[in-house]
Amino acid sequence: MKSRISKKVLSADNQQERSKNLNPWYITGFVEGEGTFHVAIYKDPKMKFGIKLIPEFHINQSYLRKETLEEIKKYFVCGYIKSNHRKNIKDDTLVYVVRNRKDLIMRIIPFFVKYPLISNKAKSFQLFKKIVNLMDIQKHSSKEGIKKIIKLAFLMNEKGKYRRIKSNEILNSLKSSETIRQNPEKFQDKI
Repeated sequence: MKSRISKKVLSADNQQERSKNLNPWYITGFVEGEGTFHVAIYKDPKMKFGIKLIPEFHINQSYLRKETLEEIKKYFVCGYIKSNHRKNIKDDTLVYVVRNRKDLIMRIIPFFVKYPLISNKAKSFQLFKKIVNLMDIQKHSSKEGIKKIIKLAFLMNEKGKYRRIKSNEILNSLKSSETIRQNPEKFQDKI
């Protein structure tokens, strides 16, 4: 049986043309290799428990393939593209980032429910989805809720293997909002 796919479609020269009409499964495959679901955890004495949680979806790519990131950004109609490590002049990679919780809930999460990942990233995505949903219903506003979210975040991406701070340090640093307001300098040194 003769293939209906022309050699032109499969050629490397035509890759840029194909990215303008991205197939959703192409995006899923691209994310399998270059994407990450992550929950950033920052100290912030202005927050109720001194911790700020930021769910993020990232795709890293060489600046040579910036067009691919731009096409993915157009597909999702949200997020932004920036230098991956601005302070490291040797790193010329770019990153597509979606942090806005509404965009995560309305665009990113439904996409990966419909076009699921199959690698270990699928587990991280499921945890990410749970965390974003918990934050959407304000569970991070209670001490028990923020603890649960932090524990879930540390189960993602090879159980927090690449995090600089261990989960116990963060959990032990959780303070009441009153303690943080009274001693912001002391708290800053904890995390």
